[in-house]
Formats: sequence, C-alpha cells, structure tokens
Amino acid sequence: MVWKRQQGQGSQGARSDEGRSREGAVRMVRRSRRWTLQKFTGLCGREEGLRVKRSCPSCGPEPGGEEKKGRGNPVSVQLFPPELVEHIISFLPVRDVVALGQTCHYFHEVCDAEGVWRRICRRLSPRLREQGSGIRPWKRAAVLNYTKGLYFQAFGGRRRCLSKSVAPLLAHGYRRFLPTKDHIFILDYAGTLFFLKNALVSSTLGQIQWKRACRYVVLCRGAKDFASDPRCDTVYRKYLYVLATREQAGVANTTGSRACDCVEVYLQSSGQRVFKMTFHHSMSFKQIVLVGQETQRALLLLTEEGKIYSLVVDETQLDQPRSYTVQLALRKVSRCLPHLRVACMASNQSSTLYITDHGGVYFEVHTPGVYRDLFGTLQAFDPLDQQMPLALSLPAKILFCALGYNHLGLVDEFGRIFMQGNNRYGQLGTGDKMDRGEPTQVHYLQRPIALWCGLNHSLVLSQGSDFSKEVLGCGCGAGGRLPGWPKGSASFVKLHVKVPLCACSLCSTRECLYMLSSHDIEHHPAYRDLPASRVLGTPEPSLGAGAPQDPGGAARACEEYLSQIHSCPTLQDRMEKMKEIVGWMPLMAAQKDFFWEALDMLQRAAGGVGQGPPTPES
Repeated sequence: MVWKRQQGQGSQGARSDEGRSREGAVRMVRRSRRWTLQKFTGLCGREEGLRVKRSCPSCGPEPGGEEKKGRGNPVSVQLFPPELVEHIISFLPVRDVVALGQTCHYFHEVCDAEGVWRRICRRLSPRLREQGSGIRPWKRAAVLNYTKGLYFQAFGGRRRCLSKSVAPLLAHGYRRFLPTKDHIFILDYAGTLFFLKNALVSSTLGQIQWKRACRYVVLCRGAKDFASDPRCDTVYRKYLYVLATREQAGVANTTGSRACDCVEVYLQSSGQRVFKMTFHHSMSFKQIVLVGQETQRALLLLTEEGKIYSLVVDETQLDQPRSYTVQLALRKVSRCLPHLRVACMASNQSSTLYITDHGGVYFEVHTPGVYRDLFGTLQAFDPLDQQMPLALSLPAKILFCALGYNHLGLVDEFGRIFMQGNNRYGQLGTGDKMDRGEPTQVHYLQRPIALWCGLNHSLVLSQGSDFSKEVLGCGCGAGGRLPGWPKGSASFVKLHVKVPLCACSLCSTRECLYMLSSHDIEHHPAYRDLPASRVLGTPEPSLGAGAPQDPGGAARACEEYLSQIHSCPTLQDRMEKMKEIVGWMPLMAAQKDFFWEALDMLQRAAGGVGQGPPTPES
C-alpha cells in the first residue's frame, strides 16, 4: 500500500512537471509573438505588456493619466501604421464604420479614407471593377451597395408585413424601379437593367407558394432610362421601352464603331426584345416618357441640351416581324420656347409636365376632361392644338413633381408641397374635397423625400427629426391602398407601414405598395430655408400689445373644427373626425403621432365598452 501511494505521488509529480513545461512553452511563444509585433510596429514597451490608449490621440492624455501599477505603458493607436488600422476597420460593417468615425477626430479621418471604403466596396460587391464617378467614388459605391433594397407590402391577404425582394449581386445600387403587370424592373447606377420575376417557390414547410420578385435576370446593359404605359394600373403595361447606348459599326470609308442611342422595346412578360429604333450618333438623350393611347403611343425623348423630341408608334404592330421608319420631330414646347432648357419630364395617359432648369413648370393637356379637372375650366383649351404648353404660376423654383391621372403635386426649393386638380376623394390632402384649379399649398407638410400621385390617392415619403421615415397618404382608401385608413382621408395621415431607413422613392399599384431603398451621398434634395418675410400665417411679436396676434385665423379654425366634431352623430365618427383634424393642424410629426396613437387607444377602449368588440376596420 505504501509503495502504491508513493507510485501515485510520483505520477502526480510527473504530470505537474509536464504541465509546467507546457505553460512555459506557451509563455515563450507568446513572448516571441509580442516581440515580433513590437518589431513590426516599431513600438517598445516593458515586458509586462502593452496597453493601448482608449482615448483619442488628438485629445490629449487619458483622464487619470498616471500609470496604473502592473498595467504597462499606454500606447496610442496613432502609432500603428495607417495601413494596418485601415485594414482592420475595413472588416467592420458599414454601420459600425460610420459610428466609429463619429467618436473622435482621428477615427473620423481614418474611417473616411478612400482606402477603407475601397476594401469595404470590394467586400460588398466583389464583381465591381470600376470605382464609379463622383468626389468620393469608393465611399459612394460602398454606401450604394450597402443600402440597396426593394421592399413591398401587399394590400390583400392575411399577412400585411413588409417584404424584401431578391437583391441582384451584380447590381451597383438602385436608381429606378418600375412594377409592371407580372414583374418588376430595376435600373442600377452602372446602367444595368434587371428583370425581377415572380415565381412559385417552396416554403420551409414544403408548401408551394407564389412569391413576388424572388428571381432575377439581366435584361440589358448600357441603359439610361426606361418607361412603360403611364397609367397607374399595371395591367396596361405590356411593353417596356428602354433608352440605351449601343455600339454601331462604322459606315463606309470610316473605321471603328460609334456609340449611338437607341430605344429597345421588350415584352414585360418574357423579357423578349420585339422592336428597336436607332438614332443618329450626334443625338444624345437622357430621359424617355410615354403618353397617349396604344395605337398612337407618343415617345418623348429629352436630350442632354434640354430639347424634347417625339415620335409616334403603334403598339399593336410591334409584335409583327417587319421594319419601318418613324419620324423624329421636335416637340412644340422646344419649338415655341427655344430659350427654355427642360431638366425633367413627367407624364400620364393624356398630359405631360415639363420642369425647366430654372424651376419653371409647363403643362400639356390632351383631353378636355382632364383639362377641366386640372384647371376647373375649358376656357383656354384648344382641341386643335393640344401640344401648346401652358405655364403654371408658382411662387418659387420647383425641384420635382408627381403627376396622377387628374391631379398633380409639386415640391419647391423651400420644401413646400403644392397640389392641384381633382379632389373628389380628398387626394389633394387639403382637408376637404373641393377641386383646386391652381397650385394650393399643403401647409402641414414640408421637406418631403418623395411624392407620388396615383389614380385617386397620393403618397408622401417624409423624414422626422430623428431621421426615421414614414409614409403619409390621403385620398381613397378602398382596397387597402391606405393601410390603417380603410375609409380614406381628405388630409395626409400616417400609414401603418414600416419604412426602411434609407427609403428614397415609392409607388403604389392595385396590389402592393413599393419602396426603393438606396442612399446616394452626392444626391439629395437641397432645400433652402424660407425667408421670414415669406412665411404666411405666423404671428409676429407685438411690442405694444399684450395679446398675441392671430393673422392665420387659428382661433376661427378651431371653432370650425369643434362644430364639425359636434355635428358627428356617434362617438366613433367623432373619433375619426378628430383624427382627420389632427392631420390638418400644423403640428410636428411626433405630436401628430402622439395624438393619433392616443385617439386609437380611446377608440379601442370605447369599442370594448360598447355592445361588441370593435371591427378590424375601426
């Protein structure tokens, strides 16, 4: 027994000696690695180790600057080679790189370096060969590819949540999108047009289900712009017109090839090209829109010089295998007003809107019914000269617009929204259902990101003070097109939609609400501050009088609101009317959200106390 115990003690001593030798070897390896790191970075420290300073190198010593016992000397991050720091930072997500750059001046310079963004861009888009254009090309490319996304929310069905489409790996950001009858088309910043298809896929439970925009193919490259039937109903969008640049073989007695602009027509159902027209190499276009019926479809082409040309095609003859010549003519707005330089265009089935480089707006209306809805009269309408441009009287420069069937929206340089046209369903957002024959300002909305006008409703994408975004809508709410407001609203109200952080544009169809997410660091609406002398309805301080002035008629408006609430027969109707009134009042977005949420809580409580549970619509 004694011998066995001694043998056991000997084995334990051997194991302890082996453990100590192993720990010594590990310490030697760590010491050699530390020495190699010191030699590589040019740093020297005590054998106890190095301690990296957490504070900013340019902000002075760390608080409590005395060295702590046994912790070693503090070493600044600034002493590391910049290439090493940039290489480490490039592995962080884009959100963390931006947050790290806001901590101090040193990290702001490091995180803003083009070398960091070049590595991030190649990690996000390995197939991107060129850096693109702009002042900060690599940062712009990285942010574009990080924020790109197409989101949609279906109006029908049980699940009314926000979904995301498939993201093409080859896409360099998202610039424009267009939903058609069966599919979606997306144009990126490199000129590649993608064809996103709806298909039957199998779910995780093994069930076959129909999914939107779940597969993609490349339709064409070198695209500048594209358009389809301008009507809001996607059923009519049978063909897709693509404005592109193609290399053409040289003519006789010349060598090489020339780049020429052309218009290619594709079937939206299959992506098959059915027609192509090529222009002279001296003509360069940047935008295309469509107007008119299928048999007399007019293609309007905007040149780089701001001139507008038009040609007419018959869509019913496009699928026939034959070639014919079409005549390209200068539009009347460019003939009659040759000094104008058009910056962009918008169109629907029977009207066209032009915005000049100086912010002026000119209109073409081709049918008497739409003319009456837009201007309230037929006094100046000439059925024999429908292309005569009409100038709209506006107080400031217009930046962008939205054109519906019989109403329109304009946004000026101060961020103000002006609506005009038919208001039968309250689609102008003025708080009533009276038509407007001239641009009328919507006072409680300012500085929108995007504006969209449909058949009988309008949508606005806005941003709050905390950079959160929301979608506001007004007009007809039938079919769920205004989520959360099935009865519609005569003023812009917040819709029950989750909006992506980098949403930049939106549109609506009969089935879905679409939102495009893409952030371009070099392109954003540059709104100006409205001068104090041009602010309407704001009370000015009076030095001699103690009572505040009320030039805007706020007191009379509140009395009118109370009378409208009093005229409602039931409590639920009064709650709905109060929600509309909150939307009319010039309140901040956070204040409107508070009142709407509070009224919803009171409405649900009142519905629970009553005869039965509240309906889903209420």
